[in-house]
Amino acid sequence: MITLDEAHEIAQAWINAWNTRDLDAIMAHYAEDIVFWSPLIVKRLGLESGTIQDKAQLRRYFAQGLETAPDLHFTLLKVFHGIDSIVIHYRRQNGTEAAELMVLDTASHLVIMARVHYHPPL
Repeated sequence: MITLDEAHEIAQAWINAWNTRDLDAIMAHYAEDIVFWSPLIVKRLGLESGTIQDKAQLRRYFAQGLETAPDLHFTLLKVFHGIDSIVIHYRRQNGTEAAELMVLDTASHLVIMARVHYHPPL
């Protein structure tokens, strides 16, 4: 089980990586076999499934996000923990809130599956 302390540590490191715009640090949170869903994938990449299943493609997607949002900044609001997953609730610089469900490899704590949810919808 992921403890609340572990969940907070993972979440804060993830937020810090984004806020410092360090793509390598961001990608260090994800396993090679990551499956990632987001409404922004549909919007930015035109993939109707909203799914990325390749770490190299995820890196390109995140790089594009950093490039198109030079003022990108996340504020951590809340962290939830579960058996093998966490949810990071944060606010983006534009006021949109997001909740990101991350299923973790229990040994490495790398994200193997993530689903992003936005409010209001993008």
